[in-house]
Amino acid sequence: MDQDPWQHTVVFARGIEPEELGLRMGGTPGSVVSPITDAQAWDMVLDLSTDDEDVVRVGACAGWSFAIEYGLGDGGGRLSEVSLNGVEAVGLEPSPDHPPSMFAYARDGVHVCSFGIGEEVWRWGEDPDLLLPELIAAGVLHPDGQYARPESEDYRDRDRHTLALIEARFGLLLPRDAMAHQRLPAFLIR
Repeated sequence: MDQDPWQHTVVFARGIEPEELGLRMGGTPGSVVSPITDAQAWDMVLDLSTDDEDVVRVGACAGWSFAIEYGLGDGGGRLSEVSLNGVEAVGLEPSPDHPPSMFAYARDGVHVCSFGIGEEVWRWGEDPDLLLPELIAAGVLHPDGQYARPESEDYRDRDRHTLALIEARFGLLLPRDAMAHQRLPAFLIR
């Protein structure tokens, strides 16, 4: 995932269908005439004449269901709920106005691992070091857990390293076309 235009919380789930993911994220069944594009989802969220405050579009790619959240939804906060009953869930939540962006991983209802992208030295969860080998191998952290990237490195380049290792570790893929142009099923989140 290229984080430059990254403005959406994205949740990936392995073990459930896209529509079930939308419901677990708080979607109301049949609440949106589906499928819709990215622009249509934003139009719904930004239309002040309705109470359609939050929308989630869903799809599937590379063995994972994915949900793209619009508005002020709390998909990242629902990750443990999304992962119930043997499901794996990965959450990527941007925070361009108040960094860091966040990564979280949950499995079978348990919050396994989280950290701020660009703040990987501080990790938490049931197994906070789950991705430590990948963070070291990618040159993000030293074996002692301290930063390995140059201090002068542009934060976007630094963050790309971490996003790339998360994608590789979990086999995640979210084509730009799916986010921007494809019509995907959607739900209102209330």
